[in-house]
Amino acid sequence: MLNIQQQVPLLKYNTLALPSTAEYFCKVASDNELQEALAWARQKQLPITLLGGGSNVVLASDLACLVIHIAIPGIELVSEPNQAEKIIRVGAGEDWHQLVLYTLEQGWYGLENLSLIPGLAGAAPIQNIGAYGVELSDRFHSLEAIKLSSGEAITMTLDDCQFGYRDSFFKGAGRDQYVITAVNLKLSAKANLCLEYPALRQYLETKTLAGVTPPAITPKQVSDAVCAIRRSKLPDPTEIANAGSFFKNPVISSEQLETLKQKYPNLVNYEQADGRKKLAAGWLVEQAGWKGITSSGVGVHDHQALVLVNYHGTGKDLLSLAGDIQASVLDKFAISLEIEPRVYCK
Repeated sequence: MLNIQQQVPLLKYNTLALPSTAEYFCKVASDNELQEALAWARQKQLPITLLGGGSNVVLASDLACLVIHIAIPGIELVSEPNQAEKIIRVGAGEDWHQLVLYTLEQGWYGLENLSLIPGLAGAAPIQNIGAYGVELSDRFHSLEAIKLSSGEAITMTLDDCQFGYRDSFFKGAGRDQYVITAVNLKLSAKANLCLEYPALRQYLETKTLAGVTPPAITPKQVSDAVCAIRRSKLPDPTEIANAGSFFKNPVISSEQLETLKQKYPNLVNYEQADGRKKLAAGWLVEQAGWKGITSSGVGVHDHQALVLVNYHGTGKDLLSLAGDIQASVLDKFAISLEIEPRVYCK
């Protein structure tokens, strides 16, 4: 039975451990419970905020709404179009990293580069999560969602989701209109490794598998390497409150890059398929002098400048620091940094 509570602290529901209180709160573990929660909110004429793992949000105020915590479980093989291809259905409340480990155990490959990304499966399409040369859209088949305004259940295809770099339909025209209940992924029984990302390739060559040729590398070894790299760069949110990468890596034109390189010849950049260049936001923040800085209970991580951390501050403190960083990077490089997590504030 659905249990709707009042005045619920959200400290444990966001990895930045920011103080915030939900006026109303419930946890849903099935589509039926979700429909019941949506109907209740419509009856009370309350806005809705959806929370999954809380790893990509900044709670900068209390939430005067019904907060629905998505906890719908389930991982199942639903189709085998051919001997190699496997389509699996994943409940929106499944932990993403545990999903990756489970698929590797089953011999369903394709998610290994996306290991150790925090959060739940239902949030993965919203952000079009990506790491080390692979994006969710590369492994995506379809998703199941419910329209918030009416409770209508729909299925959305790859084209429907309009995926882009850390972007999707759900961050644009579909923002705050749908709740994802399940994600269908297209995996393979045959390993088809993506080892092009420089940091991953270097790690495999020098630290894990010296002298081993790429065909001998297994998906599990790729996953282990990704986990090791991520742990060396990003703090564990259970030890230091953070939301991972706080700023998107900006994408600029080749002409803008050449202008910047005249002044900053060591500017870190990556070639994009459309000819533009992606810059490392962490490098920009570090070069602007912010690495390790603390202020008002929040700060920039001392090992990874892309990560903002919370020691004992508030969401407003964190956003103030982020604004100062953005202004500094804009002044130094003429580049605007975009905040990656979803910000909730009055």
